[in-house]
Amino acid sequence: MSDLRKIIIDGQEIEVEGALTLIQACEQAGIEVPRFCYHERLSIAGNCRMCLVEVVGGPPKPAASCAMQVKDLRPGPEGQPPVVKTNSPMVKKAREGVMEFLLINHPLDCPICDQGGECDLQDQAMAYGVDFSRYREPKRASEDLDLGPLVETHMTRCISCTRCVRFTTEVAGITQMGQTGRGEDAEITSYLGETLDSELQGNIIDLCPVGALVSKPYAFTARPWELTKTESIDVMDALGSNIRVDVKGREVMRILPRNHDGVNEEWLSDKSRFVWDGLRRQRLDKPYIREAGKLRPATWGEALEAVAEASKGKRIAGLVGDLAPVEAAFALKQLVESRGGTVECRTDGAKLPAGNRSGYVGTARIEDIDTANGILLIGCNPRSEAPVLNARIRKAWLNGAQVGVIGATADLTYGVHHFGADRAALAEHVELARSEPVEEGERGIVIVGQGAIREADGAAVLAAAMEIATARQAKLLILHTAASRVGAMDVGAVTEGGMEKAMEGAEVVWNLGADEVEIGEGPFVIYQGSHGDRGAHRADVILPAAAWTEENGLFVNTEGRPQLAFRAGFPPGEAKENWAILRAASAEMEGEAQSWNSLAQLRQALVAEVPHLAGIDAVPENAWQPEPAGKLGKASFVPAVKDHYLTNPIARASQVMAELSANAKARREAPLAAE
Repeated sequence: MSDLRKIIIDGQEIEVEGALTLIQACEQAGIEVPRFCYHERLSIAGNCRMCLVEVVGGPPKPAASCAMQVKDLRPGPEGQPPVVKTNSPMVKKAREGVMEFLLINHPLDCPICDQGGECDLQDQAMAYGVDFSRYREPKRASEDLDLGPLVETHMTRCISCTRCVRFTTEVAGITQMGQTGRGEDAEITSYLGETLDSELQGNIIDLCPVGALVSKPYAFTARPWELTKTESIDVMDALGSNIRVDVKGREVMRILPRNHDGVNEEWLSDKSRFVWDGLRRQRLDKPYIREAGKLRPATWGEALEAVAEASKGKRIAGLVGDLAPVEAAFALKQLVESRGGTVECRTDGAKLPAGNRSGYVGTARIEDIDTANGILLIGCNPRSEAPVLNARIRKAWLNGAQVGVIGATADLTYGVHHFGADRAALAEHVELARSEPVEEGERGIVIVGQGAIREADGAAVLAAAMEIATARQAKLLILHTAASRVGAMDVGAVTEGGMEKAMEGAEVVWNLGADEVEIGEGPFVIYQGSHGDRGAHRADVILPAAAWTEENGLFVNTEGRPQLAFRAGFPPGEAKENWAILRAASAEMEGEAQSWNSLAQLRQALVAEVPHLAGIDAVPENAWQPEPAGKLGKASFVPAVKDHYLTNPIARASQVMAELSANAKARREAPLAAE
């Protein structure tokens, strides 16, 4: 039941929910209130005092607008709506006083500070600061912390807003940061000098309103006004986080999150944020042809001729990798199938049902997790497969949701009820779901990981999960690990019988960036990709392609939401866009050339065949079609991701990811006791 209250802010009368804080009410009225410690996704600390406002008829002093609710305000003498002023002389004087206090100990680092140009303290000092200081004592200095390879600290700049402490504790679910001391000795620190152990720690760089926490890999490389900013989509996991790619010249300098309440809120995993250095290394920048066992550089003409020659009259199989945009998967499918071949995108052997969208995507949206009161995880570890989704599950758990796990035990940062690790536990749960009545108000979500459906009995596991969802009237979410998988399934880049059937008798394999696949001796391999990784080592012809930041592409995330990634830079050397390579190859090879000559024409053909891909940023409703039950095996569930930081060629080329992977491995190995 809504509790609407009238309130007058700066002479403007508005009606808002009584539970809103004054700072939120001001935002609804379009009035900006300065703040340092308040953040809408974190708990309220009320300790920076920058958001002071005047409450008319209240105590004769300013009130912190972030910590006072609308319902706490008293009406006027004749019952008039309460009055709040955000620009009165009292407020102006209070804010100037707060700013003067904040700047007492803040160093004059702006010319050498990485936050310069996008610093909240700079902006507020321009608006509320004064041009002198009454403080003559020496400034306080603090020692810098070592938080690991991602976050660089300059603790002398810290204004104790505690945003980093609240984020790591509440959202990331780790306990390494806190505030110690009192008064002038109060400082933010990490307990016992520990480094941060989280896949989300980079978010504290965005949260820090001053330059106390900055990005270590990006330090001293660029200024914000030198960067060209492009809004795009992340492909490091299947969540489809909304990102902004910042480029200087031809180099990607950093990747930042964009706000999208339905997908990633405003968080981003460390892998997505810091993988950009992998875009510079191990790049394929010219075509290669293998002659006498060795790869030699070639021209595009020679490479395409070699492809045409090798595929003449041969049976072709196409493999769609984990980072390919939908357009490339569609173009490859058309190229290969029009020449009598087969295409497969389920390169890890996942038993995803072709044609049944409720079976390979599910029926749940990511934001349904927020309101769920029961979540069942089957054969997945969301902390390593989709860290931002894991933070969302943690938020639901904090709000009272029960989380159950069938699969390997892992520290997911929240309390879970572990039902067992094998198929027997799943079978028991199916019986339990059938026998117990569904309670009123039960809102459940079943989340199935790729690790659960990759084995031989994957189809039976999926059917069992769908049966639990049916019995409990719950929603189903298939948690993918590959950004391209749902889009490739949508365009039908699948073969009845899976990988084995697709590769059966193949004399030529067109490998579209599938680097996690071992291709045996025999077939002629055409590798089309961006990095010199496993796929390129096995290739007979290499066609250098653009990475995801270097071409426009469509990606469909794990909940089935089509999103557009835009080109932020250009591919190196002679590398070309994926769809253009396939178009050029189709003209050289025997058979009909592809009918489109531009990405726009290709997208028209794509949407004509798969209409729901035209609904950008909309999640289509999927008709519920339970899969037929099958015989479950006896094995335990194995998570799909073995090393979170090294899952694709871009991550494997990144030095930062290599360091994070080594650190994670060192943490897992239990320290030996001293002899």
